[in-house]
Amino acid sequence: MSEKFIVMPFKKVRGGLAPGEMRQASNAISAEKIATAMAPRHVGVAAYAVQVDEESGDMSSPRVLIQFGEIADLAA
Repeated sequence: MSEKFIVMPFKKVRGGLAPGEMRQASNAISAEKIATAMAPRHVGVAAYAVQVDEESGDMSSPRVLIQFGEIADLAA
């Protein structure tokens, strides 16, 4: 397992929120800067630290680093 940093924008859809295109960041500070820059263009944006299984590519244990607006629960 290794820790990766991702930024996820969210958009309004009928009945709630849907994730947009995920962006990867090289570190936590970079993820926070990307999320801050994207915030004015989206209903919600969050930067996460996630655990990634190197063999399968599966992501788990998302931890919010910073968030703006409305975001959905990635763990759900």
